Amino acid sequence: MPTNLELLEQNDPAVFAALRGEEARQRVGIELIPSENYTFPEVLAALGSVFTNKYSEGYPGRRYYGGQEFTDEIENLARDRAKAVFGCEHANVQPLSGSAMNQAVYLGLLEPGDTILAMDLSHGGHLTHGAPVSHMGKMFNFVRYVTDPSDGSIDYDQVRKDALEHKPKLVLCGYTSYPRDIDYEKFKGIADEVGAVSMTDASHFGGLVAGGSMKNPFDFGFDVVTTTTHKSLRGPRGGMVLCRKPFASKIDKSVFPGLQGGPHMNAIAAIAITLQKAQSEEFKQYARQVLINSRTLADALMEKQATLVTGGTDNHMMVVDTVASFGLDGRVAEEALDKVQITTNKQIIPDDPNPPLRPSGIRIGTPAATTRGMVEEDMRQLADWIIKCLQNPEDEASLSQIRDDVEAFCGRFPVPGI
Repeated sequence: MPTNLELLEQNDPAVFAALRGEEARQRVGIELIPSENYTFPEVLAALGSVFTNKYSEGYPGRRYYGGQEFTDEIENLARDRAKAVFGCEHANVQPLSGSAMNQAVYLGLLEPGDTILAMDLSHGGHLTHGAPVSHMGKMFNFVRYVTDPSDGSIDYDQVRKDALEHKPKLVLCGYTSYPRDIDYEKFKGIADEVGAVSMTDASHFGGLVAGGSMKNPFDFGFDVVTTTTHKSLRGPRGGMVLCRKPFASKIDKSVFPGLQGGPHMNAIAAIAITLQKAQSEEFKQYARQVLINSRTLADALMEKQATLVTGGTDNHMMVVDTVASFGLDGRVAEEALDKVQITTNKQIIPDDPNPPLRPSGIRIGTPAATTRGMVEEDMRQLADWIIKCLQNPEDEASLSQIRDDVEAFCGRFPVPGI
């Protein structure tokens, strides 16, 4: 009997060809987008499992369909493991994405029009942190704090002033393109002073918290922490809302039936697997190496005169000001690096004068490269290729040589599961 992949090849060769093409792209190139990673092989197996077939609206023990013996078992495993990994009192593992998990928090704990204090998009925040183009930005009154223009750090005195002036119902910290760590004690103090819910969006660094290489907001008394499961955690695409018990019921009702219907049980099975992996010593070493690699790569780029937003990194990512460094906008830089099989993403920088599709920077991260086994010396080699490429983005002979070198280099580092 043919395998599932053989059936796909026979019956839909166009999709099969695209799948094989993407496998090849991931093998021969270097993934440096900080929000991307290579998942565990066991996660790929769960995502393609029979749990895909099952509708499971509701929660364990309270479903709206029959036949839930094994879905309940899987979801309870995922919830218990999330609580163990993050040291929280309650976990909802059903959100379908990072945006959905954040929306569930706002809609569950606040009323439309309430004020939320969060980071401005161009200074490192996420669309769901109140960008005017997002639905959440239209539904709630977001006051957006910015970073200090002198060094890119968060000005906590100004955040406190903003909170005292605007009296937010929720104070949110966390980021999508901010290369520094967070002072949770100060954020928690500000939230408490104005009587607000304290929330951290740990989507990018949740795996680093799980692995013990970055601080855990719950250690500082935070009320709610959200994280995606596919970035530094190496799991499937999905999200989790972690919280203290007083918020559990409202969060659960907000996720279902408030915001979404049936959960993706194949993804929840994969999340359970991911959270078991996150408790291993191997994963803890991985989390440590992600940070070592990030700092090494940032230092190597700066040594070669690249300008980094905030002048370095405390986490898994860095933002390169490509206009200041190379006279290139981020789109041109991204496309030049694509030509040599180094994948990054164009990125706005604080108070960027350029539009989002032609911003002034690129964002670089080390989770995926670290998953493949790359270490410090490899980061220095990557920095050399990045600089050479962006200094001569139209030198086709040079780009061709770098591409060949990158592909040969990648042959030493297999992609898990492919």
